[in-house]
Amino acid sequence: MDNVQEEISLRTLKTIIQLSKEVERVPIKTGDQYIERIDRQNINIWYKGTRIEGPLSKHPAFQGLIQTQAEMYSMQCDERYLAQMTYPSPDTGELVGLSFLPPKSVEDLERRRKMIELWSNRHHGFLGRSPDYMNTAIMSLFTAADILEDLHPKYAENLRKYYAYCRDHDITLSHAFIQPQASKISGQVDATEDSIAAKVVEIKDEGMIVTGAFMMATQGATCDEMLVFPTPSPSLVDDDNPFAFAFAVPNDLPGMTFFCRESYSDPSSYDHPLSSRYEEMDTLVIFDRVLIPHDRIFYYGDEIYCARLFGESHFHTHIGHQIITRYIAKTEFFLGVLESLAEEQNVVLEPFTILPISRILTFLETFRALRLASELGASHDKFGFLVPDKGPLLASTIHFSEFYPKMVEMVQNLSSSGLIMITSESDFSSSAGSYLHQYLKGNVSDARYRNALFRVAWELGAGAFGGRQTQFERLFFGNSETMAWRMYNSYDNHDYFRQIIHEFISPEDPLPNSTTDVVSN
Repeated sequence: MDNVQEEISLRTLKTIIQLSKEVERVPIKTGDQYIERIDRQNINIWYKGTRIEGPLSKHPAFQGLIQTQAEMYSMQCDERYLAQMTYPSPDTGELVGLSFLPPKSVEDLERRRKMIELWSNRHHGFLGRSPDYMNTAIMSLFTAADILEDLHPKYAENLRKYYAYCRDHDITLSHAFIQPQASKISGQVDATEDSIAAKVVEIKDEGMIVTGAFMMATQGATCDEMLVFPTPSPSLVDDDNPFAFAFAVPNDLPGMTFFCRESYSDPSSYDHPLSSRYEEMDTLVIFDRVLIPHDRIFYYGDEIYCARLFGESHFHTHIGHQIITRYIAKTEFFLGVLESLAEEQNVVLEPFTILPISRILTFLETFRALRLASELGASHDKFGFLVPDKGPLLASTIHFSEFYPKMVEMVQNLSSSGLIMITSESDFSSSAGSYLHQYLKGNVSDARYRNALFRVAWELGAGAFGGRQTQFERLFFGNSETMAWRMYNSYDNHDYFRQIIHEFISPEDPLPNSTTDVVSN
């Protein structure tokens, strides 16, 4: 058994070294380079009981998304967008992706937002794990690397070097942190040695050995590497907590296994206009005694640093600034769908049309105002980086999670039976297709275009892709209780608001002792 493990450890180290060499000197990558990297990997990935063999970019469950992201990467190499999407690396001087830029000024923050807008408008807000999301994530953690000096200077150095590696090699990242229910329960009730919660099972000269499972690793197969940072389970051991760790590794190391959910994609961009382009595969990833090299570990053993790193890096705030731009792009897409459905059905000025469109317009303006407020209220943190005001961004995540299902319902209502009675692209070219051209004409367009519009509405309001999107947006930044805690704790002046009412009722009396506000992550 020891010989087998030594062989796996050696293979792991060789894999990481080889990957580092293969992506050398590629600052901003093209779409072709992105596809080539994905296809070069040897991921142990399973779909419907069969291991996927051959290039992932040719597999129907991944082909559309990979092509879309390839087009996004090619944008940053296009002379028309180069100045808006890149900046010189402080280490090499070569152009790198602007979403890696840690903002130090108002100009930096605005440049980041404009770059994110370009990609968000390209995918219309449907890619929750577009590359700029994880680029922003690793950037935010990098800004707080100094706090790791207290735990171990090597961890701080690892995080800084890994951020620079991702930035200067345009690494496509995904992340894994949500554990299955069985793992969460086991982490609470089972002895450390028996628990199936994600944990470090052994420390070796080459690194630490990790075993565990993670749910919802969105785009876990269509990335170069994975950032792994579970919420630590409590530990009864006196030494380092084996459940507390964070690291990043390539997603094709020995011992890693991916399981896919059923794909909602279809090759036809006419019949499935959204899922054929934007279907992000969610995966369950298993770590079975995977060796994590020491230079890829960002913290280990002390659960306090999990909360500190994410809190003091303003992780949720920086990510929130990226997310709200995606929200705006997606809201604009829904607005366009409703406007088009209204025109197509000659009900543009009907009250039942004006009301939902006006509601979407109101929320669109709200999101734009919240984003502007976050930028106007930005301030420098203790490390010298400019952080947007978190209050407006947290408010946007709560608003969107509640409003998104309502936008879907608006599409359902305005589409009426047209959401159901839609034909396929092949029907129009069949021997009976003339009937469709004659009877399915719209108010302003021919039958084929009208049917295509309703297929968009169907994917949003009745298809599997739309159902996943609705659930995804409801829980994107956490469940309602988690988001409520974040919002509540973003304010440190709850006494002030109580004071307003107290002075109104009893202006002569001092305010009674207030309860201590509970702080929760």
